[in-house]
Order: sequence, then C-alpha cells, then structure tokens
Amino acid sequence: MVTVQTSRTGPSFRPSKRLGQNFLVDPGISARIVSLSRFTHEDTVLEIGPGKGALTIPLAAKVKHVLAVEKDGRLADWLGGRLKRAGINNVTLLHGDILKLDWLVLKSHFRGRMPVMGNLPYNISSPVLEKMCQKPQWMGQAVLMFQKEVAQRLTAVPGSKAYGALSLLVQYHAEVLSRLTVVKGSFFPVPKVDSMVVSVDFEKPYPRRAINEAVFIKVVKGAFMHRRKTIINSLNGALPDQTRESLLTALAACGIDPGKRGETLEMGDFLRLSSALQLTTE
Repeated sequence: MVTVQTSRTGPSFRPSKRLGQNFLVDPGISARIVSLSRFTHEDTVLEIGPGKGALTIPLAAKVKHVLAVEKDGRLADWLGGRLKRAGINNVTLLHGDILKLDWLVLKSHFRGRMPVMGNLPYNISSPVLEKMCQKPQWMGQAVLMFQKEVAQRLTAVPGSKAYGALSLLVQYHAEVLSRLTVVKGSFFPVPKVDSMVVSVDFEKPYPRRAINEAVFIKVVKGAFMHRRKTIINSLNGALPDQTRESLLTALAACGIDPGKRGETLEMGDFLRLSSALQLTTE
C-alpha cells in the first residue's frame, strides 16, 4: 500500500455539501487508481459517481466503454460537455441515484460480471457495498475509494477496533485489499480525513460457503448489534427464533466460548455457528 501526498488548487465549480461532493483534483492520483485495476480494453465498466471525470477520463482511455451513474444532474450535464469537447465518445452518462436504480437494468449493459470503479461519498458507502453483496455473482472486480475509516472496516481482522459485520459480510463475498492511501489535500474541497482505495474482488470469495446464507447474515449482524456484549447475550437479543439454551448448545458444538465478544471471532467461527443454528431450526 502506498501513501501519496499532493496539493492542488481546486476547481471553480461549486460542489454540493449536501451530496458529500469532494472532487479528486490530482491527475497523477487518478492515473494511479485506474492502473490498480485489471480492467482491459475489452471491458465495459460501471463507474459510480463520476463527478467531474477525474477517474472517468483515464478509465475511458483504458477500457472499451464506461457506464457512469451520476446523481447530481448539474454534474452529469457538466461532465457530458467536458467529454464531448475532449472527443471522448465511449462513456454513457446516466443521471440517477445508484441506490434507487434497478441493478438488473444496469446488469443488462454487461455480458458477464460487472467491473466497478468509484469514489464513494461516506453516506452511501455501506449501502452500495450491501447492494453489491446482494448479487455477488453479478459483480467483478471493484476498485473503490472510501473515507479511510470505511476502508479500514472493510479490511479489518478479528480483534481490531474496526472489525465488524461489514468486514465479515464483504470479506465473505470478495477478496478485499488495501491498495492506495490518498491524503485529503488531493481533493477539493479538502475533506476532514484521508481516503483509501480498496479493491473488492467478487471473483475471489471466501473459500468456504454457508449452508444457509440468510442465517449466516443474521448471526453476523446479531453478533455486532451490541459490541460490548458477549456473543451469547448479543445473539440472545438478536435472534428471537432461538432460545438461550439452543444458542449455548450451538456455541458449545462449535467450541466457541459464550463469554467472548463478536469481534474476537473469525469467519470460520461464524460459518460453523450459523450451520449449527441452521440445524436447530430444521
């Protein structure tokens, strides 16, 4: 992982604070981010939040086509004009909210899995990842930039402060790697925190699969509903279809100390526990 320090004068275009817009203004960083992907000239890539085109333009030079979804109509029009003046004709701009669009319609633009690139505002980071995890078989490699705090949650390991339900659920569906730290001075307006580029590769999921993924998700989310509680107390409150006795039996069968907290358990622990609890409901 590489940390890049830069300073640039921001553009005159007025960003929307309401939409959490912070534009990447260093072309060197943009090129580095695009180079981190394994996208080729044969790929169509979904870009989430193209903004002023900092990633769109170098990405368009690397791939066959870019489908860019922009929520801000002002920016969609502005970027459309910029692309036209630059003679870039392999970008399709779609004005819409990525969280409200029908992803089946988006998928229709792709023959295989959907490669993704984007600089995601903090307020949509988790919802977008959840969308991807709902249809992991549709997704390819995603190269995404997040606020550093979110990126650290995605790559967190058991026992760390950042480790939680989001860590487990994304790592279950994809290989997650930290790729590049981008300091806050690389953006305009300058945000309060640094950002981090992460690759989320849905073609490389965790090698073991849950017997019932719905139960696995319930167990993972339940274990972190109250981080300060032990695993038995957290699950006892989060899983109303289980008795305390059935939970204790399942934990014992998996060799998990009921006095431990969720953040100390590994992926394999949650897979075994969800399988044990699945058997008690059959």
